Amino acid sequence: MPDGSSPDERPDDPFLSLPMFGDLAKALAGQGPLNWDAARQFAQLGSSGGAAEPNVDPAVRLAYGELARLAWFHVADTVGSAAVAPEPQVVTRSQWASATLDAYRHLFTEMATALGTQDTEADTTDDPMMAMMAGLSKMLAPAMLGMSVGSMVGRLATRAFGTHDLPIPRRPATVSLVPANIDGFATDWEIPVDEMRLWVLAHEMAGYALFTADHLRDALSDLVRRHVAGFRPDASAVADRIGSLDVGAEDPMAALQQALGDPAVVLGAVTSDEQRALQPRLDTLVAVVVGYTDWVVDAVAVRVVGGNALRIAEAARRRRVETSASDLFVEQLLGIRLGDDQIARGKAFVQGVVDRAGDKGLEPLLRRPDAIPTPNELDAPGLWLARLEEPPVSDA
Repeated sequence: MPDGSSPDERPDDPFLSLPMFGDLAKALAGQGPLNWDAARQFAQLGSSGGAAEPNVDPAVRLAYGELARLAWFHVADTVGSAAVAPEPQVVTRSQWASATLDAYRHLFTEMATALGTQDTEADTTDDPMMAMMAGLSKMLAPAMLGMSVGSMVGRLATRAFGTHDLPIPRRPATVSLVPANIDGFATDWEIPVDEMRLWVLAHEMAGYALFTADHLRDALSDLVRRHVAGFRPDASAVADRIGSLDVGAEDPMAALQQALGDPAVVLGAVTSDEQRALQPRLDTLVAVVVGYTDWVVDAVAVRVVGGNALRIAEAARRRRVETSASDLFVEQLLGIRLGDDQIARGKAFVQGVVDRAGDKGLEPLLRRPDAIPTPNELDAPGLWLARLEEPPVSDA
């Protein structure tokens, strides 16, 4: 059980009289706030469909490595970065899923901990059925969270181009590329493969360059961490969902698995006041990061890709804003919103700065910790520029 106690240590446990559930409780004891074995299994299943994946062809790795040097040269020149060029990792879908789970493990764990540490009305109820359902919810929550998180990451692995598809900093900073998705997208859209690879590399290198700015990386990491820690559990979500199951279904176990694997059940109505208060700042920083990244990619792609740059950008951005169930779960879970409106706000801010102050006007974003725009400044880039021109306030 989540508190580490066994059924034998809890004489009031409603599962003691139900041998099947008692055995299940023992099997799930000690799994922590999130079952990472379940997360890894579902991530691998979702990313590869359960089939073995061949290793990336060495010739493909070599081709990406050569193009990466060209992309980094132009990205570093555009943003004025003196950082050392990153060595790209060229991986399979399942390898990307595994690395993503590891990179975001601290976020998923914090979210699971927040959901598992709150007392609810059902915990003190005298209703035996309600008590049993509350106990079932607590017992299954780590496995359910593991299944949902793993499924989400596995689904993302089937379409991700690289590390920075989600604008969330990783530690250690890295650039990972999924050629099966990149090259497949190029084929589907009849784009020359090398041009598609260069465009994606420009995007990955731009994201990497932005997060070499400590203040941007730390601010976004902190906001995402606070968002996931702000979830509050809805103990009735599982009970309501199970109560709505069709007991006459041909395959009741399949129906139960579908119900418990539904992200809506895992999250329920758990958005808190703290998260709602935090969201404008998180939206603002995500919009700025995405808008600046896209601006850098457009500038670089015109140089290295040429005439197809705009076509690739349009195809890739249409892909990004297409909403799927897994995308919505990401939005709820990590607070990262990448819809049309959000992307348009970031693009308008960056273009507004460039129109008023030229390309150099964006440099404070990477150089000055006080240059992160406020929610009001995101929609008024002139106000942001005016604030940065003001002399610093003396501490005297």
